This record gives sequence, C-alpha cells and structure tokens, in this order.
Amino acid sequence: MKNIAIFASGSGTNAENIIRYFSNSDSARVVLVLSNRSDAFVLKRAKALSVETLFFERGDFYGSGRVPGILQARNIDFIVLAGFLWLVPEDIIERYEGRIINIHPALLPKYGGRGMYGDRVHRAVIQGCEKESGISIHYVNNNYDEGDIIFQAKCMVEPSDTAETLARKIHELEYRYYPGIIEDLVKNLP
Repeated sequence: MKNIAIFASGSGTNAENIIRYFSNSDSARVVLVLSNRSDAFVLKRAKALSVETLFFERGDFYGSGRVPGILQARNIDFIVLAGFLWLVPEDIIERYEGRIINIHPALLPKYGGRGMYGDRVHRAVIQGCEKESGISIHYVNNNYDEGDIIFQAKCMVEPSDTAETLARKIHELEYRYYPGIIEDLVKNLP
C-alpha cells in the first residue's frame, strides 16, 4: 500500500475526489493533506474524511526541512498537487523525482506558468479564441507547468462559453481522469 500526500491551496474539490477514490483502494491511500493557507477549505474537507491535515508557512516549506521531514515521517510515496499555487522547492523535487504530479486546467504548453491558475486560465483561453481546452496532468519540476506531460483530455470551447462555464467543463475532466491517472502511476512505483 502506497501513501499519497496532497498539496492544495483552495477549496479542495479535486482533493476530496481523490481521497474518496482511494478510500477503498488496494494500491494506495491518501494519508496527508497539506496547505499553505490556514483558511483553505480543503483542510476541512480532508478532516471530514478522516485524513490528517497540516498547514505550513513559507518558512516551513522553503529551506527549513520541516515539510520534507513530515513527508518522510509519514512514509509518503507519492505527491499530488491539486490547486497548489507555490513552486515546489528543490529538496522535495529531488527526493520525490518522478513521484510528484500536478494538474493544470488547460492544454499545456499553452496558458501555463506563474500566475496562470483557475479563472485566469479560462479567461485567457477564451480571449485567445481557442476552439478547445482541457486538462494537462504533468510531472512537477523546478518551473511552473513545465514538467513532462503524462496525460491530456480535451473539451470544446463554445463561442457562448464564459470563464465559469468553461471551468465547469474542466472540473468534469479533472474529476473523471485525475484519480485514475494517479492510480496508474502509483501502481507502477517500485
């Protein structure tokens, strides 16, 4: 059984979906949800599902060794980013090379990078007159949204779409595909 940690900064709908998906799994379970925001609703969602939560500040994440120590103490095998907005520090990337993934709400390499998250991405896709958008699940490296792409799924962008309607389409893709891709990757860990 592999142990998964989820890093999230927001409401946590993806995190909740992943926790529920693995609640009866033989391959993995979510044992820890970490957030850089003490008021992030993801912490309440995780607690309600009996998953340990942890809030950390910038100093805990960058340079102190606190967060890597916690991950090691919980025997974390795999890290999932689900709406987490900070760049992952080098020490965690090195320790978990090939075992940290993120989901981005657009078809990378377009509409990625620093500051491109949530409705900002959807507005940019619409303003760019794109005919389709989607999700990109990718490995995490030292740069925002530049890790190798593992999987993409697409949806149509209609002329009538707003950032809100496009977000709903993207969320449906996230909920449908992210847990299964995580499971496939975790099953192939040594």
